[in-house]
Amino acid sequence: MAANSRCPAAEDPPGLETQRREVECLLRDCELRAGDSWFMVDHRWYEQWKEFVESGDQNSTCPGQIDNGELFEDVDSYHLKERLVENEDFVLVPAEAWHKLLSWYGMVDQQPPLERKVVDLPSTLKVEVYPVELFLCLHGNMENVTTAHFSRTDSIREFCLCRLWMKSSDNNCERLRNVHVSVLDACLTGQWQHSERPHKAHRLFSRRNSPEEQDSYRGQPGVCGLTNLGNTCFMNSALQCLSNTPPLTEYFLQSSYLEELNFSNPLGMKGEIAEAYADVIKQMWSGHHYSVVPRVFKTKVGHFASQFLGYQQHDSQELLSFLLDGLHEDLNRVKNKEYIELRDAEGRPDQEVAEEAWRNHRRRNDSVIVDTFHGLFKSTLICPQCQKVSVTFDPFCYLSIPLPVSKERVMEVFFISLDPYAKPMQHRVVVAKAGKVLDLCLALSQTTGVPETQMVVADVFKHRFYKIYTPDESLNCILDRDDIFVYGEAPEQQTLVALYLRERSHYRDYGSVSTTLFGHPLLLSVPRASCTQEALYPIFLERLARYVRVPKASEELEEDDDEDELYKSQTNGVSDGNKPREEACSPSSPANQQAAKTRACRRKKRLFDIQAVNCNGLEREMAAQPYVALDWDAETKKRFYNENEAEKYMKHGSMDVPLQQSTVQLQECIQLFTTVETLEEENPWYCPVCKKHQLATKKLDLWSLPEVLIIHLKRFSYTKFTREKLDTIVDFPLRDLDFSGCLLRKTTSNGEPPSRYDLIAVSNHYGGLRDGHYTSYARNKDNAQWYYFDDSKVTYATEEQIMTNAAYVLFYHRQDKMRKPCVAAPPPSSPTGDFFFFFFF
Repeated sequence: MAANSRCPAAEDPPGLETQRREVECLLRDCELRAGDSWFMVDHRWYEQWKEFVESGDQNSTCPGQIDNGELFEDVDSYHLKERLVENEDFVLVPAEAWHKLLSWYGMVDQQPPLERKVVDLPSTLKVEVYPVELFLCLHGNMENVTTAHFSRTDSIREFCLCRLWMKSSDNNCERLRNVHVSVLDACLTGQWQHSERPHKAHRLFSRRNSPEEQDSYRGQPGVCGLTNLGNTCFMNSALQCLSNTPPLTEYFLQSSYLEELNFSNPLGMKGEIAEAYADVIKQMWSGHHYSVVPRVFKTKVGHFASQFLGYQQHDSQELLSFLLDGLHEDLNRVKNKEYIELRDAEGRPDQEVAEEAWRNHRRRNDSVIVDTFHGLFKSTLICPQCQKVSVTFDPFCYLSIPLPVSKERVMEVFFISLDPYAKPMQHRVVVAKAGKVLDLCLALSQTTGVPETQMVVADVFKHRFYKIYTPDESLNCILDRDDIFVYGEAPEQQTLVALYLRERSHYRDYGSVSTTLFGHPLLLSVPRASCTQEALYPIFLERLARYVRVPKASEELEEDDDEDELYKSQTNGVSDGNKPREEACSPSSPANQQAAKTRACRRKKRLFDIQAVNCNGLEREMAAQPYVALDWDAETKKRFYNENEAEKYMKHGSMDVPLQQSTVQLQECIQLFTTVETLEEENPWYCPVCKKHQLATKKLDLWSLPEVLIIHLKRFSYTKFTREKLDTIVDFPLRDLDFSGCLLRKTTSNGEPPSRYDLIAVSNHYGGLRDGHYTSYARNKDNAQWYYFDDSKVTYATEEQIMTNAAYVLFYHRQDKMRKPCVAAPPPSSPTGDFFFFFFF
C-alpha cells in the first residue's frame, strides 16, 4: 500500500494478501475463552476491508479509518444503538485481530474502541455485546442518578455492600435480599436504590400502587398484566396466550402438577420451569394483582435456555416452543423412557401405522402438554430416483404454516436528472425480488422517460458512494433501508465521474489541512477531452447551479497565495495529462502561459478546488479512476453553498399511491403447508434403497389434531440472499375454523372426529426484522370477554380489533372441549371511554 493519506495508520501495513491471511487465521483459530476480549467492528467497514484485501489492488476501494459511527445512537455519548445484529450491523473480532487492523488503518478520531468480554454463562460462552446498564442513586437523593455498566457474571456483593432496592419502570420497589447472586441471576436491568435507610422505603411507592391497595384489589381473575423487565414483551405475550388456554391453566390452578413433577428426567429441568410457571399463573389468576413481575420465571428461563439470557429482544414463538417442551419434560409421567425402534409404513394401512406411532409416542411422552397440544402428521417422502415411498407419522406441538410470499418487492429510490436545476425525485417502483439492477432501471424508465441504458444505480452512505452497481447485479444485495440514488447518464463518448463535496479546515500551527465530506455525492458524465481543471470547473459549477450561487462581479474573491500553497503542498489535483498539480500550475506550463495572458483570470479565486480522490473521499495518487472531490473553504461554503436548497427533493405521484395490503385466507396458508415440496440441498433424505442422500419430494398431511391447536404464521422469511418480515393480513376466523376438509383421519370409535375450533388467543408482533414489540389478545375463560395485553397494561378488546397484520401466533380451542363461561362478562365500557386500564404494582 502506498504511504499516503488514503488509509492513515500508526504503522505501514503489510501487503493485502498478508493482511487477509493474518486476520483470517486469527478468526478461524481463536476460540471463546471466558475473560478474553473481543471487539465490535462496523459491518460495512469490515466488508469493505474484505473486498479491498481480496481484490489485491492497492488502488481499489480502501476502507479508510475504522469507523463505528453507525453503531452509536449519537457521537456525543457514544451510546450503543439497541438491537444491533451480529453479522448484519457489526462483526466480532478477537483482540489480536483488532489490534492489527487498528495499527494498519487507525480509527476515526475520538471514537472509543468497542471492547467486549467473553462471559461464562450457563451452558454456553458468549461475547457480552450489551453489558448491563444500571442506574444507581441514593435513596435520599433520587434525582442524582449515576450510570454504571456491569457484566452479567459480576456478583452483586463485589460492587455493592449496602442494601439495595430495585425500582422497576412502574415505580414498584422490591428489596434485593440475596446479594450473593450474579447480576444475571438477579434479573437486574432497572434502577437500583442504594438504601441507607431501608425502613423508609415505603416512600417510594405511589399511593395507587401501595402494598395495602394491592392487597385490597379485587379484579377479574386472569385479567392481569406482566411487567416488562427489559425487552421481555415477547415473553409476556407468550405467557398471556398460555395463561388463557383453559385446560392448561386449570391444571395449574388446581395444583395437579404437584403430583406429576418429574425431578429425575435428564431431559427436564428438575421441575423448576414448571414450578416457576405455576407461580406466575397462580398470581395472575388470583384476582389480587393489577400486574405481576415475572422475575423468577425469567431467571429460570435464562438459566435453562441460554439463548434467552440477558435482555435482547427474542421471538415469542421460540419462547413458546421452549416453554411447552420444558413443561412437558418437567411433567412427564414417564419416569424411564424405553427405547423404541421406529418403523416405516411398508405398505400397511394408514390407520394401523398412525395408531402404532401414537402409542409409541405416548410410551415415552405422557404429560398435560401432550394431552392438550400434541397432534399427528403424516409425512410422505418419495425418492426421485428409485421412487421409493416412505410414510411415517410424527407428533407435533404446533403448526408452523407458511404465508404466500410475493415474487415482487416495492423499492423507493431517488432519481437525479441530468438537468442541474431539477430537484431529486423520489419514486416508488415495483420490481421482481429475484431481479437485477437493470430491472430497477427498466421500472424507473417507465416513470421518468429516461432510457434504462442511461441510468447508474448507487448506494449512498455518509456523503459518499458505498457501492456503485452494475446492471447485472442482483437486487438481493440492496436492502430496504439502503439509500438508493439513480443518476441519469449522458450517452456514450463521455467519462462518468463520481463527485464528492468536502469542507476543508486549515491548521497553520501544524502545517496541515483536513477535509470533511458533506452533502450528496453526484455522478455526472463529462467529455473525455475535458478532464483538465480549466475545463472541469465550469462543468462542475453548472452541475451544482441549483444550490451554488456564482459570485457577482463585485464579489470576486482574491487568491490567498499562502493558503493556496499550503493546500497545494498536501494534495494532488486534477491536471492536464495527469500531471501533478504543482507542474500544471508552474509558470512554464502551457496552461499557465495561456492563463497569464489574462491576469484577472489567474488571480480570480474559484469557489472550490478540484482534487482526485478514492472512493472514500481521501486523497490518492493520480490514476485512471473516476472519483473527484470539490474542496470548499468554510467561509466560501457558507456564502455561496445553500444547504437548505441542496437537501430539497420532490415526490413522484407513485409515492402518493397507498401500498396495497395483501390479504390471504388462513385456509390458503394451511393448504400451502400441505403442498408437495422438494427438499433443499442442505436437508436431503437418505434413501434406504439407493443407499444415498436424495432431494426427495415431501408432503405433510394432518392426521389428528389436538384439543388446543397452536398455529404459527411464518412471517419472518429467510433465504440465502434475503431476510424480510411479511406484513400480509391473514384472514383467520374467530369461530368455526373447520379442518374436516384437510384431516386425513375420517373416523374414530365415536364416529367422525371433531374438527371445529374457536380462537382463544393471539400473539402479535409489531415492527420489522430488527426490532419490534409483542402484545397479545386473549379471551378470558371465565367471562368470555376479549382483552388486549400490552405488558403491564390491560384493556378491553372487541372482536373486530383482533385480526391485524401483526397476528403472529394463533391459539384455537376445539369446540367439543370448550365449556361455557361461568361468570357473565361486564360491559366493555368505563367512565373514561370505551376501555379501561389495569395499573400494575
